[in-house]
Formats: sequence, structure tokens, C-alpha cells
Amino acid sequence: MGPLHGLRVIEIASIGPGPFAAMLLADMGADVLRLERPAPPSDDLAAGRWNVLNRGRPSVSVDLKNEAGRLLVARLAESSDVLIEGFRPGVMERLGLGPDELLARNESLCYARMTGYGQSGPLSSRAGHDINYISIAGVLGSIARRGERPMFPLNLVGDFGGGGMLLAFGVLCAVLEMRTSGRGQVVDAAMVDGAALLSANIHALRSAGMWKAEPGTNLLDGGAHFYEVYETACGGHIAVGPLEPQFYVELCRIAGFDVAQLPQWDRERWPELKEQLAAVFRQRTRDEWVEIAEHADACLTPVLGLDEAPEHPHNRARGTFITVDDVMQPAPAPRLSRTPGEIRRPPADPGADTDWALTEWGVTDQELADLHRAGAFGRLFDEAGGEGGDNKGNDERNGVQP
Repeated sequence: MGPLHGLRVIEIASIGPGPFAAMLLADMGADVLRLERPAPPSDDLAAGRWNVLNRGRPSVSVDLKNEAGRLLVARLAESSDVLIEGFRPGVMERLGLGPDELLARNESLCYARMTGYGQSGPLSSRAGHDINYISIAGVLGSIARRGERPMFPLNLVGDFGGGGMLLAFGVLCAVLEMRTSGRGQVVDAAMVDGAALLSANIHALRSAGMWKAEPGTNLLDGGAHFYEVYETACGGHIAVGPLEPQFYVELCRIAGFDVAQLPQWDRERWPELKEQLAAVFRQRTRDEWVEIAEHADACLTPVLGLDEAPEHPHNRARGTFITVDDVMQPAPAPRLSRTPGEIRRPPADPGADTDWALTEWGVTDQELADLHRAGAFGRLFDEAGGEGGDNKGNDERNGVQP
């Protein structure tokens, strides 16, 4: 049993950060019930057994346009510790499922809300994606080589680090406090806030005069020759990052330089020194450099692709990646010595577990029959009318319009 065994979580299905947070909780033993709209379109980014973000929890079909479906959600919330939702601000309220309504039914409920811009502010109702959230947080503009346009770091900073991870942290904070006070509260997790929070160290360096405003001229943004990605003879790349002097000495040694030739903190010479190192690293293949650095603390590692990473000896030894139902995926983390996390089941097809999962959550056979008759689980998606599309805390779901 994982460390969160006994924690009951309702997840209103979405894509990106919400499912990621729910996955983290499920991996660690929480009993998560994923409520999905009926009959999603075939191109729905949230649906399908391929989506490992949906692992570890059953999928229940619920039509939030249907009164019986909404009443079911309210009823489930009465016996839950947490509810996670990712609509635009105000949508759950218009459904009669906002925090005021559900906390009135269950005062200990932790109501977790995942959005891009937050529940308040001029942009709170505006549509957006990871790239937009990290741009106004000041993060995107800081990730660029000198003189080049910013490069977005996939959608890792906004959606997952500053979004889902922050949401999961907020949920656990609220649950811990609830177990002392007996009272739930609203968790307002915004990807802009989370992305800004992740940049705390850069702001600290700025305030200390150690970080220039111009991107690509600093210690960690490609300005320094000793914190860089270099191309090798085979067209591959290596990552070099010996920040501390003792590790920098090792880098110079394996690269064939005396430390005096490559003064580490002469910032004016960083562009020149980078060219010198680049010329050296182009003389050997990626794997040759890895072999040369195998026993040296030079902070030199191969840059691996997604297909290569699971096969790296370190990752294999630790089981960093695992295969479930023939799908390679990252294993649960972090590792706990006594109550480790685990993947209890692969992702389910949308709505595939409706009857048995609701039975596990206390819904009787008679109630299930009544819910079926009332259309609580019925088809919702309208091919003609469509729906809001993306639901990363901004677009509407279940046909609800702003």
C-alpha cells in the first residue's frame, strides 16, 4: 500500500497538468476516480489506453449536462477527500458543482482547481497553453541563446512542473491541514504562478547581481562554456556542467587543457573558451567522450533521446522506466523505503469502468440502474455542435459554454 492509501480523490477529466497530478496521487496509493465525459471524439487528447497520464485509476463516464450526472458528482464528493477540476473559472459554479456547493455537503473536502492564469486576474478567463503561461511568467524569455529567439522547453515548465506538480503539492498541503482542522479549502493552482515559482533561483541570482538581463550570457542559459551542450564527431551531443572548481579541473584534464588556459570565471572570454571546447569535442564521438569521462567527476553525460534513455545502464539499474502493457513509461517517483508507489493498473478506455468503479465507491445496483435510466452516463459529445477542445484549465468541457 502506498503512502496515500485511503485518500479518496475525484478527478474531473482534463488533459495535461490535472491528469499528471492525479497520476502522481494514484501512483502513491490514493484511490482516484476519473470522471470522463461520455463518448469523446476519436482525436480527444485526454482519451485512450495509450495515455500513461491516466494510469492507476478507473474511468467512469459522467454527463455533466445531465442533472443526474451532476447529482452523482455531488454525491461522490460527500465521501471524498479531494476533488480536482480544470475548467475555466466559473464553469463548475454554473454546473452547481462549485466549491461553495460541495463544501456545504462536505466541509472537509479539498477542492483543487487547475488553471493557466488562476481563478482571478485580468487573464483568468482567457484561453492559453503552456507556452503562453511561461511567457508572462518571465521564464520563456529567459531561455534563449544570445541573439536568438526564445526556445520553449517542451511543455514541461508550465503544464507539469509549474502546473501538475504544484497542484499535487497544494492538494497534499490542504489534506494535511484538513486532518488537523477538519475543514477543507480551495487550492488555486495556476501555471503562471507555478512557472514563476520555479524561477525563484534565477530571481535570486538577479537580485545578487549575478544574472544579466540579456539571455544567453549567464551561468545556466548557455552563456558559460562549462555549462553547455556540445556536438560530437558522430553528430550526437554531450552535456557538460562542472560548476564547482574541482569538477571543472577534471573537465579541463579530459579535454586536454590546463586550467590556466580556460579560466573558468573570466566572463569576457566565455564565448572564446566555448569555441575552443567545441572544437575539441568535435574530435570524438559521443560514446568515446562518455568512455573517457567514465571515471572522472567532470559532470559530462551523453544527451540521450527518448528511445535511448530507458536503455542507459543507470536508468536500467534503478528501474527509472518500466513497461506496463507493452508501453514504456517513467516509473513512479520519488522512492519511499517502506511504502513505495506503484502502478496498479494501465490507463482505461474512457468510461470503461463505470459500473464496477462506482460500486466500489458505494453506489448500489439500484442506484446504478436509476442513473442509467436518467442518462447520467449517456452520450454527450455532439459531432455537429462540438465542444471547447483543450481543457488545460481554460477551455470548457461537457458542452458548457462560458
